[in-house]
Amino acid sequence: MVHAHTDEPLKRVETLFAGLTGYATPQIDVRAAVFDDKKRILMVRETADSNRWTLPGGWADVNVTPAENAVKEVLEESGYEVIVTKLAAAWDRTRQGHPIGMFSCCKMFFICQLVGGAPITSLETSEIGWFAEIDLPSDLSLARVLPQQVRRMYEHYKQPDLPTDFD
Repeated sequence: MVHAHTDEPLKRVETLFAGLTGYATPQIDVRAAVFDDKKRILMVRETADSNRWTLPGGWADVNVTPAENAVKEVLEESGYEVIVTKLAAAWDRTRQGHPIGMFSCCKMFFICQLVGGAPITSLETSEIGWFAEIDLPSDLSLARVLPQQVRRMYEHYKQPDLPTDFD
């Protein structure tokens, strides 16, 4: 079915599914919305997606909580140390309007407080930047984060009592 509805070569599709057993469950992608004392949001340019901007994050590792994964991803991709203060959203990737991926995905967005570290790029990132709400970059990695999701993180930052968003 995947081969019939995509441009993927049959061999690649077979390889993707060869090791899977059991019930198909969604993968978890974590994203961290880190704000500085000037109310700017931290973003990184990820080299895996044509150097487009995104919130720090990635696939959640096994045996690490989603919040711990978010903290780890921020440190690995930006050099900054953070603590998670809130789960802001748990959204289905496809229902949010992201490009359709090979597997189902739950995207978890966390509001984080900056506690230390210093900017440093990694193998995954080519640049680190802080952006005001009115000056967000136009070249976002839409597979990772959508403009309305970044705007929603600002709303959660400004109104910490907002309930967690989900669909």
